[in-house]
Amino acid sequence: MSGKKISTTSGIEIKEVYTQPSSMHELPGEFPYTRGIQKDMYRGKPWTMRQYAGFSTAEESNKRYHYLLSQGTMGLSVAFDLPTQIGYDSDHELAEGEVGKVGVAIDSLKDIETLFDGIRLADITTSMTINATAPVLLAMYIALAKKQGADLKQLSGTVQNDILKEYAARGTYIYPPGPSMRLITDVFEYCSKEVPKWNTISISGYHIREAGSTAVQELAFTLANGKTYLKAALEKGLDINVFAKRLSFFFNCHNNFFEEIAKFRAARRMWAHITKELGATDPGAQKLRFHTQTGGSTLTAQQPMNNIVRISNQALAAVLGGTQSLHTNGYDEAISLPTEIAAQLALRTQQIIAFESGVTDTVDPLAGSYFVEELTNEMEKAAQIYIDKIDAMGGAVKAIEQDYIQQEIAASAYQYQREIENGEKILVGVNRFKQEEQPQANVFRVDDSIRIHQMEKIARLKAERNSNLVNNCLLQLNNAARGTDNLMPFLLEAVENYATLGEIADSLRNVFGEY
Repeated sequence: MSGKKISTTSGIEIKEVYTQPSSMHELPGEFPYTRGIQKDMYRGKPWTMRQYAGFSTAEESNKRYHYLLSQGTMGLSVAFDLPTQIGYDSDHELAEGEVGKVGVAIDSLKDIETLFDGIRLADITTSMTINATAPVLLAMYIALAKKQGADLKQLSGTVQNDILKEYAARGTYIYPPGPSMRLITDVFEYCSKEVPKWNTISISGYHIREAGSTAVQELAFTLANGKTYLKAALEKGLDINVFAKRLSFFFNCHNNFFEEIAKFRAARRMWAHITKELGATDPGAQKLRFHTQTGGSTLTAQQPMNNIVRISNQALAAVLGGTQSLHTNGYDEAISLPTEIAAQLALRTQQIIAFESGVTDTVDPLAGSYFVEELTNEMEKAAQIYIDKIDAMGGAVKAIEQDYIQQEIAASAYQYQREIENGEKILVGVNRFKQEEQPQANVFRVDDSIRIHQMEKIARLKAERNSNLVNNCLLQLNNAARGTDNLMPFLLEAVENYATLGEIADSLRNVFGEY
């Protein structure tokens, strides 16, 4: 024995050799779904290959969507700019310098109509990474689907709608936790009746991990948030066997190959038990379905071509872990928004894994590995310790209000950075194997003139629309927010009459306040 202690990124010690097989009698597609939620997994059909895209204006993003669809993308994932995420129109003073930068600028239904011009919503699935303003963007999407004549009962996609991780890790919240949870459960209730195939929340560990958590913390805090959403919906009187089927998860995938695979397997098993304990009897309500994105924070600006290898490694781990959909980052994203060639290569990475590698030929091919089985158990144990602590505090909202989750993530991020700086952790091209860097020739930047373009569109919209109708819609929304009615019908009517995102968010700010 070498005597050297080696651990995963979460601090779980890795033995030199594993000889004791765990008692594995589970089968794929059967409770608790450790081995996958379908009996045949990718033998039946491959995961959905998504590419996360959205930048500049709706016109420019629409061109990228048509390009990605032509290259074999099976679903779209929409990135929104910061003003859209926090409920400001592009002409708001706080939007200056941010319009169209980290995603597409959406100010009204007009922009959504342009964003999906020439794309039938009935024929695709769309994932929208949006949280505080998620009900508004979902209302716009539904409004466009109605205009296209789509059957809303068949409309499918996902809205992230996970506000708890915003308070804990990301920061794009608007309203206090109470009203935010109301908006989320309003979406659950409305969609269960009107848009039953829509995934009403994507409970996100991705941003928790990007903020610096370990893999175990990502697993624990994400499932703790999921538990809180389940309980909030139950308190509203919703049937867990109905609404839990429309919950999905969004995980990160980092570089530690086997730890990531074990994380995904443990997540399925833990969620199956959580839902069962809260009353779910329908197998569909016990299954954890998840989207994966490769780790943005793992990408380096130094020697960016190395990121191609990192992304491939992470994508393979996600597939071996049993993901339902996958986005692979562009290798140049540590420098700029992904260029077209980087986006294409990211998609080709998934296609090569799916159609050339052979890893999809059997279900859960790593099952029975002494190491993978034991690591899955260890990940579950370590995550359960966190969940028990959060439960003792009164749940995720209380843990966030007490700053517990934020402090745990911050401590992990600090520890990781120290290990990079003192050389304990090797980052190829950053703290080892360095070389003189040549500046990147092909860098994608968004021009600040985008804001002027958006401001002109807003001015035209306000001149053309029926202002009396808009004002009446906003007044009705305001009154409904003061009561207990489901807000989704009021939001839908407001967007259909071309109220802007900022006007709607302000109307709710007047009632709920800002956090």
